[in-house]
This record gives sequence, structure tokens and C-alpha cells, in this order.
Amino acid sequence: MKKLILAIALLSFVVSKAQNISGTVQEENGRPIPYAAITLNSVLDSTLVKATISGEDGGFVLKGILPSEYHFAVSSIGYADFYRKLNYKGNDRNLGVITLLETAENLEEVTVVAEKPMVQVLADKTVFNVENTINATGTSAFELLRKAPGVIVDNNGSIIVEGKTGVQIFIDGKLSVLQGEDLINYLESLQATDIEAVEIITQPSSKYDAAGNAGIINIKLKKDKSLGTNGTYTSGLTNGDFARYNSSLNFNNRGKKGNFYGTYSNRFGKSTGFINLLRTQSETQFDARTNSVYDRNSNNLKLGYDYYLDSKNTIGAIFNGNFNNGFNTNNTRTPIRPANVTEIDSVLVALNQTDNTSYNINANVNYRYADTLGYSINVDLDYGKYNSDRNAFQPNTYFNGDESFVLRELITLQETPIDIDIATIKTDYEQNFLKGKLGIGFKLSYVNTDNTFDFFNQVNGQNILDPTQSNQFSYDENINAGYFNYNRKWGKWNVQFGLRVENTISDGQLESTQENEDERVERNYTDFFPSGGLTYQMNRKNQFALTYSRRIQRPNYQSLNPFEYKLDELSFSKGNPFLQPQYTDNIKLSHTFNYRLTTSLSYSFISDFFARVTVAEGESTNFLTTLNVANQEVINLGISYPKKIYEWWNLYFSLNAYISDYRATSPEFLPVRQETLSFYAQHTFTISKGFKMEVSGWFSSPSIWGGTYETESLGSLNLAFQKKFFGDKVTGRLSFNDILYTVPWRGTTQFGDLFIDGDGGRDSRQVAFSFTYDFGRNEIKKARKRKTGLEDENKRIESK
Repeated sequence: MKKLILAIALLSFVVSKAQNISGTVQEENGRPIPYAAITLNSVLDSTLVKATISGEDGGFVLKGILPSEYHFAVSSIGYADFYRKLNYKGNDRNLGVITLLETAENLEEVTVVAEKPMVQVLADKTVFNVENTINATGTSAFELLRKAPGVIVDNNGSIIVEGKTGVQIFIDGKLSVLQGEDLINYLESLQATDIEAVEIITQPSSKYDAAGNAGIINIKLKKDKSLGTNGTYTSGLTNGDFARYNSSLNFNNRGKKGNFYGTYSNRFGKSTGFINLLRTQSETQFDARTNSVYDRNSNNLKLGYDYYLDSKNTIGAIFNGNFNNGFNTNNTRTPIRPANVTEIDSVLVALNQTDNTSYNINANVNYRYADTLGYSINVDLDYGKYNSDRNAFQPNTYFNGDESFVLRELITLQETPIDIDIATIKTDYEQNFLKGKLGIGFKLSYVNTDNTFDFFNQVNGQNILDPTQSNQFSYDENINAGYFNYNRKWGKWNVQFGLRVENTISDGQLESTQENEDERVERNYTDFFPSGGLTYQMNRKNQFALTYSRRIQRPNYQSLNPFEYKLDELSFSKGNPFLQPQYTDNIKLSHTFNYRLTTSLSYSFISDFFARVTVAEGESTNFLTTLNVANQEVINLGISYPKKIYEWWNLYFSLNAYISDYRATSPEFLPVRQETLSFYAQHTFTISKGFKMEVSGWFSSPSIWGGTYETESLGSLNLAFQKKFFGDKVTGRLSFNDILYTVPWRGTTQFGDLFIDGDGGRDSRQVAFSFTYDFGRNEIKKARKRKTGLEDENKRIESK
């Protein structure tokens, strides 16, 4: 580490005379060939000098090439190899169009020399290749995030990256409109078997939406692009406190002019959870202990079609549908007694039952143009709709201290339907400009939400609407955004900078018989979000990067709704119409050694940080709300390193050590500072041909969740096995998750005079089994997407 720090300190500004070699790979009919392997070897000693792969438009660039004689080669499965001796004298050189001739090959004769590593640390993101980790078996997308490098999920389901909350979730590059509990439910319905990779982008460029203090997590679903008809069927069983079943079917049919693909997956079964909250308020203790059973059934469907008009123009359409129904039971028992007294005054018993049905559908139409001269335009039209019908039955019964007789009883019901409509149009344009690449674009988005809360009292078996506790809240939001982004390379230097402008217009309206201040909240504000990065390739083994970005986290519609509604007899929740957006400035310095060891040091300042807090009201009642409570500073040190110890033993580990300092802006918020260490490691052992074992685990030292909860250490130890059969057509996986049962959390929080000591968890100790069958034709003419040895190396070599 001292050597790395010294290398940073002694960094010299050396400018190389190396230039670029570019060209385009295509078929005889002019259609581009993506993912072709391009290599450049020295004539003198045949050593590899540079390697890359062609992009979606067939174009490639070999950067930083010194004058010399080289062997130039292009290869792709299904085509005859192309060779050429190249006498390169410097300056940028375009080799023009390179045409590969098709040959029919049998896949059984193709030797795959390598596969993508489980984790790839790139200049702009960290990629967690889910399909290459055995331990993902039987888990959902939400559970999978706990295993992603540098990611922590807190007790409220908030996702923390590099010590910061406020992550935006993207699915296949498109922002999910869902938030809070609705987003968690959706992620729990997605199966890991449907996910190709999870991209963690902590410093997004101006091309991306500015929302998200901690950046973006993009979940990429599987999509096979092989020619012909191919597919995968997976079935699995997960056993925790209950058995859960899941299955999925992926298929694609690719021809010369088009590609039709789709995925169906499901998940059925029960899971459990618990939460215990010992609340001290006005010299009284409320010891609430809740055990929950979640019975959820989910179905996911994705269908898409791409049509290739010609070598430059492609149109496509995608439909995504997520359909859920669930029945949850929460059994809560709350003994109530004066503080520091053992004798119980009374006991509140509540058996809450919730029935929920929801669907989330999205449709996309896309047009893309790309030529060999660097011009490209991409147009996306999207429409999405989310609907949730939720009914909650909430009986509250007070007993005396020994629960021998009933003091009083109150039975209530709540009907809370939610409707969300979203429409967006986005256009991105790129062209070569001043020896670099210029990108410009805009995005218009419209969101409409309708939220109804009908509250009923049950009297003598009859449900009677209580208009004083019922309301309807609508929220409309329109965001208009435009950006530019420029990227250019000078020798060993690469510079990227951009600016995004976003205008937000929102209107929240509350309709109720209850008197509320600010029943209508209208806003109209414009923000500027600069971003940029500077990369320096000092030599073959050392690369440095300095990046900056500004981000925003807007309050969601639930947080702005000022209406009060009961969670149970002693607690209620309400929004805050005065809640302000929080802004984050991030700066990050990173160093990559030998294309493997990556270290980074980042600093973030979050202004107007908002947190979900519990506020005391009177002697026994409390309410949940969201407040701007502090300014936050985060300093994070990140280290990641993949290492092949032996041919049969691969290791990957990542570490994040950060200091989180909350400086109060609210008099009731207690300033707090915490040093936290989070760690992830994975060992993969090849026991024999087709048989692997994986040992993995993560750990997080005491930390702060949501600015208020000071938590103790937690982590997980996992074990998994994988065996392939029948010529690698069938794969069986067996995994053991949270073997030591150390995922459950424990922590304390205080806001004003209210103090809570809590703990909670779920049935995270699980055994999961799955089998996967790959079907389809073996003979192909080309594969747009495949695993090769070069694919791995390109990620390490391309910017050399």
C-alpha cells in the first residue's frame, strides 16, 4: 500500500506520441460484426501488444499504439480468420472495412478458453457477473444485492453503496419508477437465474439521470443473441423456515434480419421475518415483538424483438410484465410497563393480515442508427404502469398485565390502492468531434401517481368507513433534462466531461376531511449537474483516474403526503410536504495495478440529508416521518483484487472502509460519526472437470443506517457446489446460505426523547438446489455474444 501511495505522489505528467488504429468489421452483406476479437502482436517477438473487441456497430479502436511492425488479426466464431502484416508509422490510422467470410462451425468443436470473471472492475463501474457465481442459486434480486461488492442492505431495505444511501435502481438500463416497499417487493420477485449481471456505477456521467446520491445499480437481465433457436430452462427449490419454488425459461430465435427473445419466471412459497423494538418514551417502555410470515407468488414475463433494417438501422420493441399476489401475517405482542419496573401494566396484541395484488408492466420501442464514421443516434419511447391493491386487517386487543382479561379492543381495516403511470422519451446522439467523441441528448419524463387510503372501523362485524382517517393523495412530476458529454484521448491521457440540466415540476394534492396544512405542494426548480473524469495510463501496469459528479435525491410521493394514517394502535405515519431534495458532490481518485488490483479513495458531501425518523407524540404515541436532519460527509477507501492462486483456485475480494460523519441541522437529531469496514471474499475451486466448489462471505462492522440507526456487526458465510452433466447441457447447483445465521441485525436509535433498541431478520439461513438445461442448435454462423478468453482480457487491456 505504501508503494501505491508513493506512486500516486510521484505521478509525472508524461505525454506519449502513441496514436490509434481503428476500423470496422462486417459481413459480406455489409452487416456489422460485434464482439469480434482484434489482436496486435509484435513482429519481433510475437508478444501481444494490444487487444480489443468490436462494438455493436462493428467498429474498433486500438489505442496508444507506438510506431512498429505488427501482426494484425481479426477473428469471430462462425467466420474465417483475417490476418495482415501492418507496418505502422504513427499518427491515427483507419484500416477501413474488414470483411469476414462466414463458415459453419459446430459448437462442440469450439474450445472456450475462459469465461468472464465473477467481478470486473472497470474505469466507470464494477460489474458483478451473476451467472458466474454458484452461490446465487435460489436467491432473488434483492437478496443478491447483499452479495454484490461494496453493497449493504439495511433494516429498512435501503441500499448503501460506499457508505451512502440513495441508489437508483435500473432494469436493463431503464430507471425503475417503483420506490420503497414497492421496489423491494419487485426485486424480491426477480430471480437470480434471470439476471446476467449487476452493474454498480458510483460516478455516472451526464448521460445518466442525475437522481441517486450513491449512484446507479443497473440489473441486466439475460438475453442470448446466438443465431438460431436457443434457450435455458431452470428449476429450483429453496428451503428456509418454509420451502419456496422457482423456475424460469429463457429463449431466443435469431435469424438474418431479426431476433425474437423472451423470458418467463416465477416464484412461489413462504418466508419468515421478525423485528423486535424496545421503545422508551416518557418514562414508559413498549416492548413490541413481531413475527411475520410472507406468502408471495410472483410471475415475470419479458418479450422482445429486434429487426435489422440494414447494416446501419435497427428497430426493436420490448414488453416487461411483473405480476404478484401475496398474503402477509404479522403477529405482534407489546408488553407496556413503566421504565425500570419489571411489572407489566398492560399488553397490546395485534394480529395483522395483509392481502396484496399488484402488477407492473412496461413497454419500450427503440430505434438505433450507427455507421462506420462514428455517427449514432438512439431513440427510446417508454410507457409503464404500476397498480397495487392492498387490504389490511388490523385487530388491536389490550389485555391486563397477566393477559387474564380484555381491557378494550379496536378492529380496523385499510384499503390502499396505488396507481402509477409513467411515460418517457429519450434521445442520444454521438459523433466524432475534435479527435474525440461528443454526445448530446435529452429526456422528458412524466409520472402520475394516485394513492387512496380508506380507513374502516369494524363494529359488530360491520366495516364502517371513517372519513376523518381516509384520504386521497395525487402526485404529478415532470422532469425535463438535456445533456452533453465529451470524451477524448491524448496519448496516455483520457479526458471526459459533461453537464446535465434538469428542470423538475411537481404537484402534490391531498383530499381529505382531516385538516392538514399545505394540502397542495407545488414545486418548479432547475438544477445543473456537472461531471468529469481524467485518466492517465502511466505505463503498462499503472493507471490512474480522477472523477467528479454531482447528484440529487428527490423525495418520493409517499414522503410528501402530509396525511396521518395508523400503523397500529400506538403508531402512525405521515409525510412531510416541506421535505427538500438532498444533493451530493462526489470526487474519487482510483489506481489500477497490473489490470487487477484496484484501489480508490473518494469523498462525498451530502447536503440536506433526509432520514426516516421516529418522533414521540404525547406519552405513548409515536409517528414515523421523513425529515431533513443533517449534512453528511463520507470518506471511503475501496480495494478490489481478483487473483488466480493456482489453475484450480481463484480468489476475489473487495473491501470498503469508510468514515460517515452526520452533522446535525435539526436540534432533535444527535450528531454521529462512525467508522465502518465492509468486506466481501469468494474462493472458487475447480475440483474436477465440470465440478466446482465456491466458498464466499461478506462482513460489515458497526455502521449507521439511514442516519439514525447505530448497528452492530453482521455478515454471512456461504457454501455452494456446481456440477455439469451431458456435455455441459445440464447444470446442477447446491448452495448453503448464511450458515452461521449472522445476517440478522441489531441496533439503537434516538431522536429527541424517544429511544429504540431493536433487532430483526429473516429466514436467511437457507439450503437451495437448482438444475439448468440448455437447449438449442449447436451449429451457428455467428454469435453476437459469447465467452472468450479475449473478452476477459479486453476489460484489462483496452485502455493500455
